Parts: sequence; C-alpha cells; structure tokens
Amino acid sequence: MIRLLHADDKEKIVNILISTKFFTDEEVEIAKEILDIFIDEPNQKDYLIYVSEENNIVEGYVNIGKTPGTFGTFDLYWIAVDPEIQGKGVGTKLLDFAKNEIKNQNGTLIISETSSTEKYFPTQKFYEAKGFIQLAKIKNYYKQNDDLIIYGHYLQGEN
Repeated sequence: MIRLLHADDKEKIVNILISTKFFTDEEVEIAKEILDIFIDEPNQKDYLIYVSEENNIVEGYVNIGKTPGTFGTFDLYWIAVDPEIQGKGVGTKLLDFAKNEIKNQNGTLIISETSSTEKYFPTQKFYEAKGFIQLAKIKNYYKQNDDLIIYGHYLQGEN
C-alpha cells in the first residue's frame, strides 16, 4: 500500500536513509528537515511525501514537489527503499505512484538529480530503466570528480 507520510513514519524513513549507506549525514539532515516541514506544516505546498507500507512495515518513500516558477515540472527530491528489500519492485511501485500523482496535477516533466560516482551507478541505471534521460551533467558539482547528473522524464503519451 502507498499512502501519505504520517508523523510516526519519520524515524522509520530516517533509518532507511541511513541504512542505504548512500546518503551523507548532511543529506540525511536535509531529508529530516523536509520530513518535518511536511509533518509540521500541513498547508505547505512544496512537498508531497508518500510511503510504501506492507504488513505495517514501511518499506520506502518518495518525495516529490512542483518546481517553483514552472508549469508542469516536478522534482523527484528523494526516493529510498529499505536495503533489505531493494530489487523487489518497491522503488518501481513508488516511482509509478509518483508519476500518477504528478500527472493528476497536470505535470509533464519530472526532474531528478544524482551523483556521477560509482556508488550511484545503480541509481543511474534505475532512472534510465524507468524512462528517464540524462538532460545535463555538471562537472565537479558535489566535489572534485563528483558530477551532478540531471535526469528528466517526460510524461506526455504515458497512460
């Protein structure tokens, strides 16, 4: 089941982020700030956060939001799945759900950013397998030899 994030999901999501070993301490802190905004400010319009839950266990989450100043462009801010169940379709399920939510809000383009380092090759392959294309690459963005890769997924023509 996929549903909106509840306040008591925060610790579970943070544990997933840490256990993936993909995110730095700073990135986890940023994710926590966004979770707090979503939980504490119900009228905010910047973030939508959904969790995948099976048998009352949170398996992963996705965080999307309309890109300010655009018409139809959304950011895929975070997507993370418990490492113990990665590869079992939870990430695909979350991404498909997010795509449908974005379409329901007249979204036409999803932007996602990732690192160029070897550690993120599985992330890059995931996006590419799901129809994302590389739109840009900014050299040494995160740090020396760690480029920013910007992926985009156009939703026109999808059912």
